[in-house]
Amino acid sequence: MIERELKAVVADPERIRAVLERSGAVRGFTGWLADRRYDRERELTDRGEVLRIRTCRSATDGAVSSQLGWKGPVRVEDGYKLRAEHELTTDDVVEAESLVAALGYRECHAIDRFVEYYEVAGAVVRLEWYPRMDVLVEVEGSAAAIEAAVELLRLPRSDCSPDSLAAFAERYAARTGHAAAVALAELEPGERPVWDRV
Repeated sequence: MIERELKAVVADPERIRAVLERSGAVRGFTGWLADRRYDRERELTDRGEVLRIRTCRSATDGAVSSQLGWKGPVRVEDGYKLRAEHELTTDDVVEAESLVAALGYRECHAIDRFVEYYEVAGAVVRLEWYPRMDVLVEVEGSAAAIEAAVELLRLPRSDCSPDSLAAFAERYAARTGHAAAVALAELEPGERPVWDRV
């Protein structure tokens, strides 16, 4: 599978949500995503690849599921971020972690966020709240579906970027003078994540 996407900073997530709801978007998963990335002496990082276990906890019923996934190197074509992706779902995150560890991989990076998924105009739209950073919207699908969703959401096309999460974090830090926190462990003691203040 080839993942194609764009991201943008969202100043008003309530507006985006309202547009999605008025347009008849189908709401999907809402809850917390905990991504844990693994590597073996930078073997994957140096090739631009990602091995991750993503754990999803639903905000509606508390149900938990996990995916073990691999992503290939990022490339940008026609202004879109593209990368190959393979995932499998598992109900046993401990076994997935044991498998990754048995192959010699160790956790190297964490990302925590609260998300809302929607399907609209043939695209998947995901609102993302990080512990300390701008709210982002990710739009994924075919090029035509992405453009239709961006237009529907009235996002300035120039604000939509194939950039990495790290680039968005760097821009946040440069603009605010505060380091972004994309994982709960990066927060100061007693600091509440952004999604608790929304």
